[in-house]
Amino acid sequence: MDKRLSGPAAPTVLRGRAGECAVLDALVGDVRRGESRSLVLTGEAGIGKTALLEHLIGSASDLTVVRAVGVESEMELPFASLHQLCGPVLHRLRRLPAPQRQALEIVFGTTAGAPPDRFLVGLAVLSLLADVADEHPLLCVIDDAHWLDQASALTLAFVARRLLAEPVGMVFAARQPGEALRHLAELEVKGLVDGDARTLLGSAVGFVWTSASATASWPRRGATRSRCSRSPGD
Repeated sequence: MDKRLSGPAAPTVLRGRAGECAVLDALVGDVRRGESRSLVLTGEAGIGKTALLEHLIGSASDLTVVRAVGVESEMELPFASLHQLCGPVLHRLRRLPAPQRQALEIVFGTTAGAPPDRFLVGLAVLSLLADVADEHPLLCVIDDAHWLDQASALTLAFVARRLLAEPVGMVFAARQPGEALRHLAELEVKGLVDGDARTLLGSAVGFVWTSASATASWPRRGATRSRCSRSPGD
């Protein structure tokens, strides 16, 4: 868990992403003021979702941040991604009502028992995150959400839909939202306009683009990608 107490920072706005960055900054501002927010960033691989998540975390320098990344090889392991997100705060389980505490202890393998009711697991995670947020506003960041195991995806979507007055933000990034996340607020991340894309490409290869350097071989606009992220799973 990242715990940041030094006050809000002023992260650099990503080139060509002023609109998306403004939405994320506003979400953090709402959480900072004690409100709950959830959002799903969607877009094809390599479009820049991970870079936007990093911007989000930078703008939340005074919030508590917990993170998870969906892993394709763990999609068949129930609650694997949920454990990744909640792991840093599991020491707070003792503060939950006994049935909720026992439910999480069972799904995370610290206690033996029959598989708990999924509704009870969702309530337990909601209570756990709310308990963390009682001490300090909380931001949950989940990248590659299209690779979440189904149990984790359903539980996190359940929590996101039931946040009320807790200072908790939940932001997912996925190529497609999937059925579990389909009813949450969504922000589609699209390709950069040609000018911004050329500037980013030029900065990457040490080449200054001019109108004369734009040849017929330049990719069509719809195929332009942002250099914001190089993550293979983005």
